[in-house]
Amino acid sequence: MATDPGLEALKARVAAAQLGPETEETGTVTEIADGLAHVSGLPGARLGEVITFTGGARGFVLNLGEATLQVAFLDSMTGVDAGSTVTRTGQLLRVPVGAELMGRVVDPLGRPLDDLGPVKTARTAETERPAPAIIERDFVTEPVATGLLVVDALFAIGRGQRELIIGERGTGKTSIAVDAILNQKNSDITCIYVAIGQRTTAVRRVIEAVRAKGAFARTIFVVAPATAEPGLRWLAPFAATSMAEWVRDGGGHALIVYDDLTKHAAVHRELALLSRQPPGREAYPGDIFYLHARLLERSAKLSKARGGGSLTALPIAEIEAGNLSAYIPTNLISIADGQIVTSAALFAGNQRPAVDIGLSVSRVGGKAQSGALKAVAGRVRLDYAQFLEMKMFSRFGGFGDAAMKKRLERGERIGALLAQGRYAPLSTAAQVALLAALSDGVLDRVPVDGFAALKATLAPLIEAEPQLAAFRAAPDAVDGTAREALIGCVSAAISKLPLGRAPETP
Repeated sequence: MATDPGLEALKARVAAAQLGPETEETGTVTEIADGLAHVSGLPGARLGEVITFTGGARGFVLNLGEATLQVAFLDSMTGVDAGSTVTRTGQLLRVPVGAELMGRVVDPLGRPLDDLGPVKTARTAETERPAPAIIERDFVTEPVATGLLVVDALFAIGRGQRELIIGERGTGKTSIAVDAILNQKNSDITCIYVAIGQRTTAVRRVIEAVRAKGAFARTIFVVAPATAEPGLRWLAPFAATSMAEWVRDGGGHALIVYDDLTKHAAVHRELALLSRQPPGREAYPGDIFYLHARLLERSAKLSKARGGGSLTALPIAEIEAGNLSAYIPTNLISIADGQIVTSAALFAGNQRPAVDIGLSVSRVGGKAQSGALKAVAGRVRLDYAQFLEMKMFSRFGGFGDAAMKKRLERGERIGALLAQGRYAPLSTAAQVALLAALSDGVLDRVPVDGFAALKATLAPLIEAEPQLAAFRAAPDAVDGTAREALIGCVSAAISKLPLGRAPETP
């Protein structure tokens, strides 16, 4: 007698059913505000636990009070009022992780925003996880090539580092981070971009840039726009970090961009004031430093015993009127391992990226820099800083001698060399070639307005040069043969420029 498949399935469900009493802890909403609910009657709830409201909306416990809890909404507040019933789930907040998230645009809970269907992954991770212990970490010695000459040559970033990108609004902060993502197209680094309170159009531009010029299939986009619930915007960086940690803990390498933590701090202040936490400096609660410290400390280079993976963080912060001494900027600067400061004056002067080399610093720097870049970077930073100072005083005259004019001309060329178009990263080999040519005086005959064309012409010449095959594969050190071949490529590129031809010998 043949068995009925449907009957067997029902038998299996009955056998798996758990019979017996079930306990359920419920409470009541006593007060509701913009994205935050005050709840009583849940004495056993834990910080970060998921709470369900009447109608199915969810939230998580943000603060624990003596008599009430403060629960931040993760879904729409529609249908939830004072007196509504809430129920504990007993589960801490978790988000999906895994390779299935690659190439997807999701919200902080892993729900798709790209119309490609649900994210099918069986793995989840808690959004709040402890940072790796000191004994589990290793030295930061491997570079993260951003493709930006001004960063890779002067403020090198290492795998496992936290480098803050800070500046005024509209000075190219996000472009620097996106260039770093695009430059990982041919590397083994997985990228995670998290947008916190950004305009949808701005996020769409970033996604399209990575889709067109980067490794889109190895990039995760976590988006909590300005219209999202405050709880989702607050959760976004923590959820994205858990997704990135899955890569790191598996022995891989990840780069995460937080865009930006100033808006995240504003969301935390909003929720803190609604939950009646005492305000401190600039109305921020006293735990704002701990909020970002426990987030950024999760970025690290793990030891070989832990798999040797790394998580590199590029947090972005905004300042007003160049005020680096404001509360949130000083907090983030003290947490991070260095900062790249963008200047509104340089940006207005058409120097892109508008990196202020006097205020920028990398506390890892040369320890993680490619050996070849370190060998040719030399005095570039010092020479350019001196040029900027001389240029300011030259407006008043008094620099008429030939030596000073020559130094001013060299400074102009260094500035033009460090300038780069948006979404146009340079390979390490091209950067070494340009800096070596600058050191040897080869670039002295290139007009300032010819450097952009020179860089575009140089890249294919380096890729086609057979003598540079080994150097392109491992640009850690440059010997005499490789240096000669690199400078030869630069000379060949200059000869192809209509404005860069060397004058003919009479």
